[in-house]
Amino acid sequence: MQRYIIFRVGQSILTLLVLTVIVFSLARLSGDPLDVLLPLEATNEDAERLRAAWGLDRPLYIQYFTFIGNAITGDFGDSLRVRGRTAMSLVLERLPNTAALAGVAVVVAIVIAVPIGVLSAVKKDTAFDYVGKLIALFGQSLPAFWLGLMLMWVFAAQLGWFPVSGKEAGGISYILPAIAIGWFQVAALMRLVRSSMLDVLDTEYVKLARIKGVPEWKVVWKHCLRNAAIAPFTYFALIIGSLMVGSVSIEFVFAWPGVGRLAVDAAVTKDFPVVQAVVITFCLVYIIANLLVDIVYAYVDPRIRYN
Repeated sequence: MQRYIIFRVGQSILTLLVLTVIVFSLARLSGDPLDVLLPLEATNEDAERLRAAWGLDRPLYIQYFTFIGNAITGDFGDSLRVRGRTAMSLVLERLPNTAALAGVAVVVAIVIAVPIGVLSAVKKDTAFDYVGKLIALFGQSLPAFWLGLMLMWVFAAQLGWFPVSGKEAGGISYILPAIAIGWFQVAALMRLVRSSMLDVLDTEYVKLARIKGVPEWKVVWKHCLRNAAIAPFTYFALIIGSLMVGSVSIEFVFAWPGVGRLAVDAAVTKDFPVVQAVVITFCLVYIIANLLVDIVYAYVDPRIRYN
């Protein structure tokens, strides 16, 4: 077990280092931030002076190692767009809004996907099963941003049941963006629960429980679902990471004051430090979630080991 955990932690650190190289390189490929930040009347001397102050005149490999050294301590530099604010302070200020939205989306995905997945397996090849398959098909086919626009148009603009954008209306503001983000995961989780349940329903111990007269609801919801939950639990880490990353487009559509919208604004204005802080934060959340699930899964299933 200890060998397995050390190996997974090493893999996570290596993955994070590779991602820092990719993030650093892609941020610089978007262009020179001085083209956006400097006024039109600025001279070449002004541009060179500002470039030197921000360290943009140094070779890229020196900039990268400086970036890594500072990032280890959580310092991603000052924002080039918002004066007097560090990049990480802007991310941490918006992160609770994104985390709350992702949490509501997880609840939406679980509440909808698990019951439909279980009942689709129990009622295999019935009308209910076909409806479940249709929901899964549309859920994995519809782009999240398009679904968000349609939800906004129907339930906010036409019916007026929900606010159009922002989070000023309180808890009701979470519903439409959470559904838009979580709908893809509803489809994926529902299919995974259905397939896991089908495998468990054919096992000998389930047949034995029925022969002993155990009520059907207890067989399905207690014995079968408990044993079928291992695979969906493994996928749960992917759900968390996907919802955090998927919030970028939805937060922009719904004008949600989260990290995703901050990332879009920073990319448009070529705010390198903020873009790097956002992406590294998202990657860190995704990697840690997968690492924790792998470790817990190793305790659940002792067969998982590295020799």
